[in-house]
Amino acid sequence: MSVEIEEVRGFLAQFPPFSSLDEQALATVSRSMEIRYASRGDTLVTAGQPNDYVHVIRSGAVDVMDSEGVLLDRREAGRSCGYSTLVGENSSLYTMVCVEDSLILMWHRSHFAPIAQHYPEVARYYAGLSVRIKAAAQSLHQESHSDALRTQIGSFSIKNPAHIGPEVTVQRAAQTMEEMNVSSLLVVDGGTLDGDLLGIVTDRDLRRVVADSLSNEASVSEIMSTSLRTVTSDQLVFEALLILTELRIHHLPVVDGGKITGIVTAADIMRLMQANPLYLTGDLSRRESPEEMAEVYTQAHQMAVRFIERGANPAEVTGLLTVVADAMLRRLVELAQRSLGPAPIPWAFVVLGSQGRREMGLASDQDNALILDDSFDEEQHGAYFEQLAEYVCQGLATAGQALCPGDMMATNPQWRMTVGQWRTAFHGWITAPGGDALLYAQTFFDMRAVCGDVELAEAVHAQAMESAQGSPRLHAQLAALAARREPPVGIFRGLVVDRRGEYRNTLDVKKGGTAAIVQMARLFAIVGGQDVLGSVARIEAASALDHPPVSPRSAEDLQAALEFLNTLVLRHHAEQVRRGEQPDYHINPQHLSKLDREHLRDAFQIIKGLQNALCLKYPVRSM
Repeated sequence: MSVEIEEVRGFLAQFPPFSSLDEQALATVSRSMEIRYASRGDTLVTAGQPNDYVHVIRSGAVDVMDSEGVLLDRREAGRSCGYSTLVGENSSLYTMVCVEDSLILMWHRSHFAPIAQHYPEVARYYAGLSVRIKAAAQSLHQESHSDALRTQIGSFSIKNPAHIGPEVTVQRAAQTMEEMNVSSLLVVDGGTLDGDLLGIVTDRDLRRVVADSLSNEASVSEIMSTSLRTVTSDQLVFEALLILTELRIHHLPVVDGGKITGIVTAADIMRLMQANPLYLTGDLSRRESPEEMAEVYTQAHQMAVRFIERGANPAEVTGLLTVVADAMLRRLVELAQRSLGPAPIPWAFVVLGSQGRREMGLASDQDNALILDDSFDEEQHGAYFEQLAEYVCQGLATAGQALCPGDMMATNPQWRMTVGQWRTAFHGWITAPGGDALLYAQTFFDMRAVCGDVELAEAVHAQAMESAQGSPRLHAQLAALAARREPPVGIFRGLVVDRRGEYRNTLDVKKGGTAAIVQMARLFAIVGGQDVLGSVARIEAASALDHPPVSPRSAEDLQAALEFLNTLVLRHHAEQVRRGEQPDYHINPQHLSKLDREHLRDAFQIIKGLQNALCLKYPVRSM
């Protein structure tokens, strides 16, 4: 036997079904295989076309997609593809494309058939795989594609929504809802859609009238919900879904140019999405323990991977993960309070960092805290909130959201403070930034309430932003921090990789890339006094000011760089999750296409240019 055939035999012997063959059969199979080199992007098999080979991947990777281009599986060394046409199908149901330069062992049906006949376990193995991939394809098609997420609200919202004037009685409002078979009524000034939107009355409000024994003759202005969240017709279903889920409401008025043009409901979106993965949040509400939630959290990550592989926008993926994590935290609070009882004083559970910015990735861990009313008394109330924090944080960890390695969680007494204590803490971080204070400042400026008394958190954050806007020293420190996160690019635009250690030949896309942009976005928001959280939203809001801390052109470049880097990171994470690895931010540029490497250099150059601008504007080098 030649050295080459012996090498093939040794390779095949490691993987099923070949590992079950005797030496003679294995040698026969090895001699019958042809070796093909395929470049990245080459198609091995096309859906709807005949195929005469089992393709065994010697090295590289192959994506298996259905006839509509939905990714079903990514297969690597030792795995096979193309076998469905040899075990029952007349033509291929799938398209198979190399996503890396690959060596493929080609096993023709004329050689496959006698082995499959003599060794039934081989035929059973490939037939079983064929059944499983069909089931996977069917399961994916039962989910709606991410295209539905990008549907504009105006294309399916209810036009001419049911409405009444503020003087209408509760009884008449109930009759109107019954007659029109609707679950809500918009309350508008003058009783016409040309008037200003004043509020909304829902069937839930009417139930409260009965429960509280209110008069049916009271006007709806006494029971309506005000300070409504609205959307516009050109916003996407995804954005509406995030708002509905986060605020736990079921109706969103559509307002364009100050005029009411429609309404969208959770039920409308559910019908459109046909049980889209984001409705995992509804599944979480039925789970009774952290252990039960772990299954849902895992499903959310798997669905996020499929979204990434289908080319979803990074904001859609990070939004999905954030919504599920928020819902999990809320559910854990509900479960904790079953045994602890209601909180003795007003409180708010807040999240920080990437979750606070709604930018969670597949590698995000916990960052959270508690804000307590100023009536808090340690002796009377301390044990309650300690137990609440312990249940929630440990529950999140059990469900799959890792504990913060820096202990920046509500279980740490340092991060359970009253409103007054939080204001004092922010004042200290703002007026004397440096060391731990600077670390805390940047983390807690990403604060967002998830449950409890949201107004407590909003008040603390708003005052902190107002104070920070007037602190040039903090601005300089934050600028220095952003400027020091230098991108891994050399003088001549070469990508600089680690030369030693665990991550040799890779570069950290977070350290000198996404983290630098996030830091700059936070600085721009603080300098501009913009009380917003998302990095893109911060950049946009700051660049739109009369005296912007970042020019519109630079803002546009920075947003493009962030989107590209996030796309690379999410793709990298998806591949790692598929391989069962822990996601990280270390990417080998040689595994990227030539075009992606060029874009990566461009993104790093954009970051470097903005960092140089910060050095000119702030005395960062002296710190």
